[in-house]
Amino acid sequence: MNPSTSKSLIRQHDSDSGLLDARPALGPANPFVPQNVVKKNVPTGRAQEVFLSDSTFATHHRTFQSLGYAQNPSANGKFVGNQEAARLMDGKNIIQKRPNREESKAIRAKRHKQGDPSVLEGADTYLGPWARYKDDDVDEEAEELASDEEYEEEVVAPASNPIIDKAGAGYLDINTGVEETQFHGAEQFDYQGRTYMHVPQDLGIDLRKELGSIQNYVPKTNIHTWKSHTKAITSLRFFPSSGHVLLSASADSKIKLWDVYHSRELLRTFSGHSKAISDITFHPSGKHFLSASYDRQMKLWDTEYGKCISRFTTGKIPHVIRFHPSAPNDHEFLAGMSDKKIVQFDTRSGQLVQEYDHHLGAVNTITFIDQDRRFITTSDDQSLRAWEYGIPVPVKLIAEPHMFSMVRSAPHPSGKYVAFQSLDNQIVVYSSNDRIRQNQRKVFKGHNNAGYAIDLAVSFDGKIMMSGDSGGYVCFWNWNTCEPLAKLKASDGPVLSAQWHPQETSKVATGGLDGVIKYWD
Repeated sequence: MNPSTSKSLIRQHDSDSGLLDARPALGPANPFVPQNVVKKNVPTGRAQEVFLSDSTFATHHRTFQSLGYAQNPSANGKFVGNQEAARLMDGKNIIQKRPNREESKAIRAKRHKQGDPSVLEGADTYLGPWARYKDDDVDEEAEELASDEEYEEEVVAPASNPIIDKAGAGYLDINTGVEETQFHGAEQFDYQGRTYMHVPQDLGIDLRKELGSIQNYVPKTNIHTWKSHTKAITSLRFFPSSGHVLLSASADSKIKLWDVYHSRELLRTFSGHSKAISDITFHPSGKHFLSASYDRQMKLWDTEYGKCISRFTTGKIPHVIRFHPSAPNDHEFLAGMSDKKIVQFDTRSGQLVQEYDHHLGAVNTITFIDQDRRFITTSDDQSLRAWEYGIPVPVKLIAEPHMFSMVRSAPHPSGKYVAFQSLDNQIVVYSSNDRIRQNQRKVFKGHNNAGYAIDLAVSFDGKIMMSGDSGGYVCFWNWNTCEPLAKLKASDGPVLSAQWHPQETSKVATGGLDGVIKYWD
C-alpha cells in the first residue's frame, strides 16, 4: 500500500468517527482585540446602505423639512425626528397629506364665486383668485389640489405649521439680553484690597515666568471637578500668561470664572446672552474678554467686576472671535461669521473697520501668524486662506479635493506651525512661515472628532499635542514623531474643550458635553 492511500484511509476513518468535526477550525480568540468591531465606512462611524429612488428620497426629505419627521427606512413603522408630530399626523408623508379628489371638491364648493369680470361693484363683483371662503375655519393647507387635477390660478400663502418648533425663528428678533453678573467667591477683596485679578505668589510656583520655560508631561489623574454649567462646555480659556483663573463658556448661555488655586471655587458668573456661547477670548492683558453667541451678539466684558462694556453685531452668527494679540492693534478683534465673512471691529469706537469676504462657507477658525502681521482662516467651504491684517484680499488659498472642513486650530509655540482639527478624524499641520503649506509628515491620528467641533492644544514647550475626542477621551501625541502617548477617559460623552495650563508642567483642563469641567495632573 502506498503512503497516499494509507493517508486517505486514515482521514476517512477520522471523519467517520467524528474526530475531524471535533477539531477547532481556528485557534483561541485574542482577548486583547475587541470582538464584533464593525469597520467605519464614513468618518462618523458606519452608515447602513439603503437603496431609495430619487422620488422616494425627495418625498421623505420634504416631509422631514416640512413636518419635522420622516420614516425610518431601516425599520418599518418607525420614524426619526419629531415623534409627537408623527403621531399627530398618523405618520403621513407630504404626498399622503394632500387632499383627495372628494376633499378638494368639497373645499372648492365652500369658496365664493369669482364673479363677473365686467362688474366692478355690486353683488356680482369680480373677485378672481382673491375670492374668500364662506367658512373661516377652512385649513389653508388643504387647498392644495390632488395630483390628478389641474391647478387653478390661485396663490395662497403657506401657513406656518404649529407642530414644528422652529427654534431658528428666534434669531429674527435679535435679543440682546440683560447683562448681569454675580460674584460667588468667599471674599471679593483680600486684606490689601486686591481682587482675583492679582496673580498669587504664595503657591510655591512662579506664575510670572516666561511661557515654555519648563518641560511639559502627560497628565495622569483627575485632581478636581467643577460643576455649575447645565449644558455643554463650548470653550475654555486660562488667564493669559499666569493661568491663575479659568474662564468657561457653555451652551447654557452663561460664562463663568473659576479659581484654579487655593479653594478652586466659582468666582463669578457673567449673564447677558440669550443663546449658547460659541466662543470666548481674553484680551492679551486679561483685563477684558470677548464673548460670541448664537444670539448674534458679541460682547466685551470687564474681567474683574463683570460689567458689559460694549456690544457688537452684524446680524449674523459669530462662530469664532479673536483679539489681535499685540500692540498697537490689540484694541481690535476679528470674528468669523456664519455669512462667510470675517469682520474687524474697533473696541474703542465700536465701529466695523474692515470686512474680509472671500470664503464660500461659514468661517470656523482664525489664527494669527508671522508675528501677528497675518492670519489664517478656515471655513466650511473646506479651504484655508491667509490674509494680511487690514487688507481684505487673501494672499494664499489652499483648497484641495481631499480636504475636509477644519473646525478648530492651535498655533505651535514656536510660531512655525498651526495645527487644525480636520473632520476626517485627524489633526493636520500647516507651516506658518513665508510658504504656507501642509506638512505631509505631521498628521495625528487615533481619535474620533467627526461631527463635533473639538478643541485641540499644543503644550507650551511645543512637545505634546492634545485633543478631545467624541468618545469621551483626551488624547496626547508626541509632536515630533506623531506617536500616541496616552488616552485618558475624561467623560461619558464627547470632550469638546481642552486647554494646557500655561505655567504648570502637566496640568490641563477639559470640558465635555455633560457640562462638567475637569482639571488633570
